[in-house]
Amino acid sequence: MKFTKMHGIGNDYVYVNCFQEHVECPEELARLVSDRHFGVGSDGLILIKPSDCADFEMEMYNADGSRGKMCGNGIRCVAKYVYDYGLTDQTKISVATGSGVKYLDLTVENGKVALVRVDMGAPVLKAEKIPVDVSKMEADGRTLCVKGNHYAVTCVSMGNPHCIVCVDDVDGLEIEGIGPYFEQHEAFPDRVNTEFIRVLDRQTVQMRVWERGSGETWACGTGACAVAVACILNGWTEDRVTVKLRGGDLEIFWDQEKNTVFMTGPATVVFDGELYL
Repeated sequence: MKFTKMHGIGNDYVYVNCFQEHVECPEELARLVSDRHFGVGSDGLILIKPSDCADFEMEMYNADGSRGKMCGNGIRCVAKYVYDYGLTDQTKISVATGSGVKYLDLTVENGKVALVRVDMGAPVLKAEKIPVDVSKMEADGRTLCVKGNHYAVTCVSMGNPHCIVCVDDVDGLEIEGIGPYFEQHEAFPDRVNTEFIRVLDRQTVQMRVWERGSGETWACGTGACAVAVACILNGWTEDRVTVKLRGGDLEIFWDQEKNTVFMTGPATVVFDGELYL
């Protein structure tokens, strides 16, 4: 099976062109290719498929084989793949995902996609739709008790659930020791992605992320969007935010008049390969 490894600011996936390849058990394949010792090494698997409702479909799986609905860094790489590998010559495309159809604008330099701007849609803020069970939180519905400590949190869905937490030291955070407890907390019936952030100024936020099903990743596009929305809602930043992740920066703009979030960032091909199954 032929594949391409790609990353969006360090958030890496194995991509399979399902116009040419057939994958029988994607859950098992995701676990296999994601293993960084015995597989290719990635945060998960993304299948690029034909779609009846968009130009392409993105079907994604986390490193543990669980199905994901949406990946902001992943969808930018899908856009780069379909253009650079000749599946389209259009610079405006649509991609069907588990959280609906997304619309992308491609910036092409020297015949290759350099940047992708994604219309990520409207943020979801109602607890039951994120979903969040507020009865499992403190009385104000915005405080979470994790390992005996109380955290002020803001929860947002960008097609998948996110919990945003302010911390004093992002770099020094022992994320492996606390991330799984947020992910598996009883307040989140579908588990949750957790972003630990520090606001640097009115336009800039630093972030690390613990992704459900994958652990810490170097970047999370939907997470960066959720962080920007949370910061704007709390009055910490303006409506254009640079989110600084371990793998690089994403530019996020929440157009509150249209109630849609735009994410802009790069996508990179690492290598092409062939897997013998």
